[in-house]
Amino acid sequence: MQAFPIEKFRNLQTPFYFYDIELLRKTLQVVVLEAAKYDYHIHYAVKANKNPRILSIIREMGLGADCVSGGEIETVLNEGFSAEKVVFAGVGKTDWEINLGLEKDIFCFNVESIPELVVINHLACAKNTIARVALRINPEIDSHTHHYITTGIKDNKFGINLDQLDRVLDMLSTLSSIQLVGIHFHIGSQIMDLTPFRLLCSQVNELQQKFIQRGIFLKHINFGGGLGIDYENPDENPIPSFREYFNVFRTHFFVLNNQQIHFELGRSIVGQCGNLISKVLYVKEGSVKRFVILDAGFTELIRPAFYESYHVIENLSLEEATDVYDVVGPICESSDCFAKQRVLKKTYRGDIIAIRSAGAYGEVMASQYNCRQLPKSHFSDC
Repeated sequence: MQAFPIEKFRNLQTPFYFYDIELLRKTLQVVVLEAAKYDYHIHYAVKANKNPRILSIIREMGLGADCVSGGEIETVLNEGFSAEKVVFAGVGKTDWEINLGLEKDIFCFNVESIPELVVINHLACAKNTIARVALRINPEIDSHTHHYITTGIKDNKFGINLDQLDRVLDMLSTLSSIQLVGIHFHIGSQIMDLTPFRLLCSQVNELQQKFIQRGIFLKHINFGGGLGIDYENPDENPIPSFREYFNVFRTHFFVLNNQQIHFELGRSIVGQCGNLISKVLYVKEGSVKRFVILDAGFTELIRPAFYESYHVIENLSLEEATDVYDVVGPICESSDCFAKQRVLKKTYRGDIIAIRSAGAYGEVMASQYNCRQLPKSHFSDC
């Protein structure tokens, strides 16, 4: 079980995010070690967590950045990430964001549609520069994860559909300010069964032959991210099996000479190191249920309300007895519920509660709904 400095927590204003820096560093060490075996290039998906301390540690380990907005590009460049390691994805890039990427000479735009290609070409031409792009192709592979985080099937808004690819390739030769450097994929998030990644490799092998037949060599192949974490057993599995994950691509994708392979990992790097720490305001005896009402709500962690996602919830008290509770927040919405009928240590007002595995899509998605303050962050090493 992860050790929490409970006495320290009692003196801090809740709710707040607590990050296990040792676990983050260990996770990054494994990522870097396993990727280095095959000379894979890793770009951290900033959308998972943009906490400055977290970004600083990730940059120190030599990772690049996967950004989905101009704000994220500005953030990572201000944190010292190299522009030549920044990729810019997203289905709706605005003109100012594209211009920012061009001005900063980022490594690559992951392009998702013909209209986007036309706009990037126009803006690059106006700056008398060349935009490096990778085509984000929708491989029509179901990742069998939550439908809100599935991104690689035909009716998703993301990517260029397979039946549009010939038209895109025909058009590329007419765009003087575009340089095609590779192709990009991202089939979904929180993927635990590696089978969809094997299918992706097979699909990309076939697509590569299509490009070869057209006389196009793809310098860069970007497989995106999607590797999940064990939300149910964070102590038993604090670090995902990056070895198995990378081995899928090593085994099933046929790399050409002088070809570089890229990944965009987010949740799998930061998910387990973050915890939302909250305090019990009230224990309410309802007619049919017993409620633990926390001072944290979906303003601090929206995933359970948004995806009905599961998080381990721990009462950090020394109580031995247990009881069954619905764990809810203070927000004036019925969806402000972290868990239903959850077994916890017998809980009282003032108890400290840890909601585990909240390092990804937790703090970064916090809001000020109900005019609430954004949560602060604290770290295990300070």
